[in-house]
Amino acid sequence: MSQEKLLMLTSAILLLWAVVIIAWERIAPYRKGLSLFREGFWVDLVWYTIIQSFVLKIVIFDFIIAPLQQHIDWSDWQFVSKWPIWVQVVFFLVTHDLYIYLFHRFQHSNKIFWRIHEAHHSGKEVDFLAGSRSHALEIIINQTIEFAPIILLGASPEVIPIKALIDSMYGMFIHANINVRMGRLKYFFNSPELHLWHHANYKEVFHANFATKFSIWDHLFGTVYDPGHKPGDKPENWGLYYDYPKDYFLQHAFSVKRFDEQQLLRYPWFKKYYGLRPALMHRLDKLLGLSAKRHARQDTGLQPETVTEAATETSHTQTPTPCPE
Repeated sequence: MSQEKLLMLTSAILLLWAVVIIAWERIAPYRKGLSLFREGFWVDLVWYTIIQSFVLKIVIFDFIIAPLQQHIDWSDWQFVSKWPIWVQVVFFLVTHDLYIYLFHRFQHSNKIFWRIHEAHHSGKEVDFLAGSRSHALEIIINQTIEFAPIILLGASPEVIPIKALIDSMYGMFIHANINVRMGRLKYFFNSPELHLWHHANYKEVFHANFATKFSIWDHLFGTVYDPGHKPGDKPENWGLYYDYPKDYFLQHAFSVKRFDEQQLLRYPWFKKYYGLRPALMHRLDKLLGLSAKRHARQDTGLQPETVTEAATETSHTQTPTPCPE
């Protein structure tokens, strides 16, 4: 199969999988009552999933990996080139997943690297699309380390689209708002029942459940948290315990300099910029007949919910662990 046809096939499979996951979330939700068009949906879809992914793909492959490939002789290192494609895919899946586990764990314990990871934890309504919300620098680091070895070690061209498809499908799955039990498979493969806990605002899971695809890493290194019940269902039980910007650009700026998003509204230029998206959503409301009030609440971020540092939803709720500042 040609590379072009393979890309078309993997893209079609990914779109079909998204439809399946969306339907699954509606049929068997982990948290009942979450809307498809939840808070931050359009930021995650338009800015993170579409625009950022497109731009960073060019940055990573054309401006980082390509120069490394052109200016360094890797012929002595291309030991995977003779392997069957399926073996190559499995090899890079396992090795990269171990790296992601270790780097993810490091990010939760390092003040600087937490700054480029906190965006991923900022959503209070976690669903299949929530996994796309990651700081641009975090993506550059992780995907360069993911795809550079595939190219530089001489893997078959088919490995990249196949692995990218598996990454995307599994990322949707573990973040999806679906009530699924993996049985004994959960000791090897990651699942929503483990990863959704990682996105909950409890001190027990701030340093737990770091795995992406293979939960065996958490079991081997003693970082698994599986209490057998769900987190609380209030806003303070999910995401970050501190206020976080709703705007894509402000989320990146926040990683460099802390500020109060609401205080910036006193500047006319910022207020005008900040009103662009709500105005667009209002027009879409009129066009599609949706609830303008709902979109204003979910997507403008003009009045974000305040999350206290001492949330106590249920008997198992603990004071959230202060994230590294």
